[in-house]
Amino acid sequence: MSELSEAQIRSFQQNRGLSITGLVDAVTARALEEAKWKLGDRSLNLQSTPLMRGDDVATLQSRLTEMGFDCGRVDGIYGPRSESAVKEFQRSAGLVIDGKCGPETIIGLLRLSRIVSGGAPSLMRESATQRNRGPALANKVIVLNPAGDDTLIYDVALRTEGRLLALGASVFLTRGVSNSPTETERIAFTNQSGADLMISLHRDSYVNELAHGAATYFYGSDAHGVHSIVGERFASLVQREICARTDLVNCRTHAKAWDLLRLTRAPAVHINLGYVTSPSDVERISRSDFRDVIAEALVIAIQRLYLAAEDDAKTGTLRIADLRKAGIRR
Repeated sequence: MSELSEAQIRSFQQNRGLSITGLVDAVTARALEEAKWKLGDRSLNLQSTPLMRGDDVATLQSRLTEMGFDCGRVDGIYGPRSESAVKEFQRSAGLVIDGKCGPETIIGLLRLSRIVSGGAPSLMRESATQRNRGPALANKVIVLNPAGDDTLIYDVALRTEGRLLALGASVFLTRGVSNSPTETERIAFTNQSGADLMISLHRDSYVNELAHGAATYFYGSDAHGVHSIVGERFASLVQREICARTDLVNCRTHAKAWDLLRLTRAPAVHINLGYVTSPSDVERISRSDFRDVIAEALVIAIQRLYLAAEDDAKTGTLRIADLRKAGIRR
């Protein structure tokens, strides 16, 4: 790691969907460790904490997914679903069923993956699951993650929670007024809640006050060649709704492989609602009416995610009152 130049570190971080700092922080160091493993370098198996991680695991997951075996998300982590998919493959290929990806299993994968491939079943499953949940919010579990101890972001979360509850959704916040769980705890809480969607609310910062605007991030990794279809669609919806209803500058949507997006099983987005270092952004979010507009934009984006194309509306035009009037609540 010490041999890498700042430019090389930045290039690596960009390719892996990490925050581009040019520094080898803990996240980058872990990603560098994962990147050194190629499929076949070691035997893969389900371990107790910590789980095996690496590009070899991601390659295995990609190959199994292409062949129709359900690994879940291609995240480079050898968890229970990866082990289950390996067992299913071993059963289909007439190999010893032990859930371990050793030499014989790898040879079988390489041989059969040349014959059987096509599509992206895990992405299609994610999209189908979202469609099958139906348009009503009454059967949806939404987790709101107000980051850090930012009281204004927490207030946006509360306003969003109230509107979602009024439409019949089940809503959980990852923190209260005075506690601040770690990111790992927030991810675990979201996964344990059986969430349909996870929305992480933040404000960004920069070295000067010129940076301003809103941006939304979803799970995607160029290194692994995967992204969350539902996450990307929701990121686009929420970004467009926020920018259509406010004068926040549109800093667009971006794919990232941050742990919060990567390890949360439900589709997840990270939304930056302006910059704490921008006086104009601070002035906006300090206003109660502005936070109301943001909350409404979030709720409308959530509803639009579950609407069929023929029932959707033009960005910035749908109102919560319209949802109640249309009877979408139930």
